[in-house]
Amino acid sequence: MSSEADAPTESELIDQEIAALKEHAAALRKSLKIETSTIFAAPSTQAFLKPSKGFLSSRNTPSRAKLLSESDKQKAFVQQCRYRTCSSITAFKVHDPDPNAVDGGHVLGLRFEIMSKSQFLPPYYVMLNRPYFNSKHIRIHRHTLPPAIPLSGLAARHLPAPRPESDSPPQQNLDRFVRTLRREIVRYHNRLGVSADLRRNLGLHDRMDNTVLPDDIVEVGIADIEAKQIRFSWADDRSGRVVMDNDGKVVKLMMFGREGRDWETTKELYGKYERIEDVARTLQEYVNG
Repeated sequence: MSSEADAPTESELIDQEIAALKEHAAALRKSLKIETSTIFAAPSTQAFLKPSKGFLSSRNTPSRAKLLSESDKQKAFVQQCRYRTCSSITAFKVHDPDPNAVDGGHVLGLRFEIMSKSQFLPPYYVMLNRPYFNSKHIRIHRHTLPPAIPLSGLAARHLPAPRPESDSPPQQNLDRFVRTLRREIVRYHNRLGVSADLRRNLGLHDRMDNTVLPDDIVEVGIADIEAKQIRFSWADDRSGRVVMDNDGKVVKLMMFGREGRDWETTKELYGKYERIEDVARTLQEYVNG
């Protein structure tokens, strides 16, 4: 009786089949888009679509005009990707329309490009201005960086403010500030990637079975604002934390029970973990007994 009650109904089977078909159709559309862009970017395709004097009149059709338009869009997109890949940091000038803005509204903008899993993420921006009287020293005006980036500390170290009582004002190093800031942004995203890798290695991304055992890990996520700690939880309310350094390398693995630190499990899982894959493998072995 229980097996018959647990068996999916016909409507549930149809819903599952429809969901699978929608997922397959989305994957096909994505694959078609990638293959189309690859064909347009090929040199042979560019040469074929290039206007020719001998066949210009015979090839001047609406379909060919559409192909030329799509080809131009693809070339512009490829050029943009090459620029964003090779020029990860871009400086540009901005004018602040506020009539009360300092330094006549002149602002120096910095754009930081970040790539993750072969895709460009939304760029980060840092705006600098010169608010100090009769001085070329700059300071942070606005930014779009996450709170985990130690922007204030980097600015105090590499872009110190002038001191009126000092005869020799501190030197600012914009180049070193930009390089260090870029490195901190990359480190932050590397640590975020470690959390995603742990979820993937533990099978939480594509888990379809709703049956959960007490020893199953059911949740993995970032535990602190700097993304240096990853928290994972078992179905029986036990939890653990992976502590990482600035570059995303595993430093420590800790376990917690309902009454606090679980020293027995921590001692059982103690080891030297070079990568997050080592942590995932150890946790899987522990779960599987």
